[in-house]
Amino acid sequence: MASAPLALKIEGLKKVYDTGTEALKGVSLTIPQGEFFGFLGPNGAGKTSLISIVSGLATKTAGTVEINGLSMDSYPDKVKSFIGLVPQEFNFNIFEKVEDIVVDQAGYYGIPREEARKRAEKVLVQLGLWEKRADKAMDLSGGMKRRLLIARALVHEPKILLLDEPTAGVDVELRRGMWDFLREINAAGTTIVLTTHYLEEVEILCRTVAIMNKGEIIAEGGVKELISKLNYVTLLLDTTEPLIQAKIVLLRGLNIKKIDDTTLELTLKPGETVNDALRTISGTGIQIANIRNSGSRLEEVFVNLIKKDS
Repeated sequence: MASAPLALKIEGLKKVYDTGTEALKGVSLTIPQGEFFGFLGPNGAGKTSLISIVSGLATKTAGTVEINGLSMDSYPDKVKSFIGLVPQEFNFNIFEKVEDIVVDQAGYYGIPREEARKRAEKVLVQLGLWEKRADKAMDLSGGMKRRLLIARALVHEPKILLLDEPTAGVDVELRRGMWDFLREINAAGTTIVLTTHYLEEVEILCRTVAIMNKGEIIAEGGVKELISKLNYVTLLLDTTEPLIQAKIVLLRGLNIKKIDDTTLELTLKPGETVNDALRTISGTGIQIANIRNSGSRLEEVFVNLIKKDS
């Protein structure tokens, strides 16, 4: 079976700022067309630098970027037309009317004004902003401003939508509404690349994810695949005896740590079952009152990988 055409291909991407800060240290990755891809990482990991280079807002120090098979170096204008960017910050004129902001953005891509107005109406209706079309941007709520950024990014019908922290400051109800909209446009064929601090957002929306730290990708793969690599089980003990810590030391074959005097956390190894671990634990004399499957959430994977890389 032939692999899907690539929306984004990055090889050896480096970014060193004038201050000497090395934001990207030779990042390489590929994203197929139609993918919903997430970037996770702490502040300073390099996520925004990568998005800025791909969108053409920043220059790279080294490496190559191809979008829909075209080199950014050789076809910069064409490549930019493939991309819609939703930045972290509100960067529109707050004194302009909502509709004008979207229509003017279409004009930047050479779309005739009559067609631009049709497209603006379409995206503003989709994002629940049509009734606010004559309002100045400054009068919108924070959530509406976020949606205006998305509308502006979509008006030229890009192949790839880059979302840099798109729901920051948006309340839960509005955020979930935006999630539904993003799922719809992704299902219609738009490739979406998302950076976010909301781990739940990546877990719910994205099919694949790259975890970044200190300018490098430290893990990459399917969201479900990464989550399955860790499986935590919480063990509640029926004793607070002082010797419990000494007994834990005996459990050298298990990935286990003490949370408090009555709680242990066990990380199962690949192929290891809870029963295997319990037999080993019972051999030390530790009495277990209850077992709770903590699940293996993306947050746990993320935190664990960042700690290992620190």
